Amino acid sequence: MSSSSPDERSLVLIKPDAVRRGLVGEILTRFERKGLRIDALEVRTLTGEFADEHYAEHVDKPFYPPLKAFMTGGPLVALVLAGDQVIEVVRGMIGSTDGRKAAAGTVRGDLSLSNRENLVHASDSPDSAKREIALWFPQLG
Repeated sequence: MSSSSPDERSLVLIKPDAVRRGLVGEILTRFERKGLRIDALEVRTLTGEFADEHYAEHVDKPFYPPLKAFMTGGPLVALVLAGDQVIEVVRGMIGSTDGRKAAAGTVRGDLSLSNRENLVHASDSPDSAKREIALWFPQLG
């Protein structure tokens, strides 16, 4: 029996802390083992201007300057994952934002002890996925 919902896409960022700690392969492996498809993948270092575009809704918030410094402080891996209900699936796999509180078995629960340096960003809705993918991978439009 085939799935009734078509493949969905999500932007995922493997953040600079994960790259620095050598966790890119482990994180990608978890997504692939789940059955998700990688539609695009690129290593890049964010500029401040690009960080401001990606985090546009947070630029004026007090937590943003340290987040921006962290996200622009080293290379990261940007990827687009696809699969059935991929947004919900990926968010469940990465765990809650604060790695100290994330459930065991999730990326953050197993590998992070921080709220800011929490290894992974993933789109939180179809609308944010569409906006983020267009920003990061305009060729997929």
